[in-house]
Amino acid sequence: MALIKLSAVERRKLSIFFTCLILAVGAWLFFALSNKYEYQVKAMVNFKNLPQNKAFNPLQSDTVLLDIQGSGWQLLFTKLRFYPKEVKVDLKALERKNFVTFSDQLYSINNSYSSDQKIRSVKPDTLYFDFTTRKVKRVPIRLSNDLNFVNQFGQSAKTILKPDFVTVTGPQEVLDKIKYWDTDTFVMKKIKATILDKVALKKPGEANIIIFPANAEIKIPVEQFTEKVLFIPIKVINNKQYLNVKLVPDKVKITFMVSLSDYSIVHEDNFDAVVDLNLWKYDNANQLPVQITKKRAFTRIRRTDPLQVNFMIKR
Repeated sequence: MALIKLSAVERRKLSIFFTCLILAVGAWLFFALSNKYEYQVKAMVNFKNLPQNKAFNPLQSDTVLLDIQGSGWQLLFTKLRFYPKEVKVDLKALERKNFVTFSDQLYSINNSYSSDQKIRSVKPDTLYFDFTTRKVKRVPIRLSNDLNFVNQFGQSAKTILKPDFVTVTGPQEVLDKIKYWDTDTFVMKKIKATILDKVALKKPGEANIIIFPANAEIKIPVEQFTEKVLFIPIKVINNKQYLNVKLVPDKVKITFMVSLSDYSIVHEDNFDAVVDLNLWKYDNANQLPVQITKKRAFTRIRRTDPLQVNFMIKR
């Protein structure tokens, strides 16, 4: 196919044409995007100035539709998620009635944004609430943590939380479902000393729930651990016919890690080792696996020897 050959003058004219076209389109876009438009944005409802003497349940979704007036540029950026996705609603009016209207609060809501965008209306305009008397409940605090210790170090005693209970205020039907209150995940790495710190409690997921306090002090005892070996007598369980069972061997050697402060006080009676005779009775097992069913807190078993034992039954 033959190619169209343009002279230098024709190429210059074509270049000028496309340059003018691009400038014209750019100017049109600039003026078009500078005009005012109305568009809609979904936003989450966030409450402030909660009523102090009564609990409440919103009777509608926590998402509303905002009718916004702004420039074409703002519309473009809104589609790119640059617009704040939250609208704050003042609940002070709930002290005397069971609903609030956005139309009464549009001025203050718009003032809370630094943008030139203006919220013209909200759908729905009215939010209704169901009220109940506030109730109070104390529940234990549950620590959520992600700890990583230096080699041969570990937690050596129970975690201490101060306070260890949190006071929760809200509707009775919500409080009935709350059995404990989690903290934010406490993260610490390369630990080799006792932890003394503070951790925040998780924020309530509902606006009508209040907790106190908002954080707790934590103490996690940490020590160096060392290896210790004990020989634990093996007990026979599920010997309902009281058979004379001889185990070979009759003790199991356990190798475990224990904190230095507990080394001298950990003895055989801190552990239980058992074999289950039902494995022979119902499964015809010719060896019985050893199970460690009890161990001292904050010890870590590394090995058991043997894993299975032979047995003889004398009727």
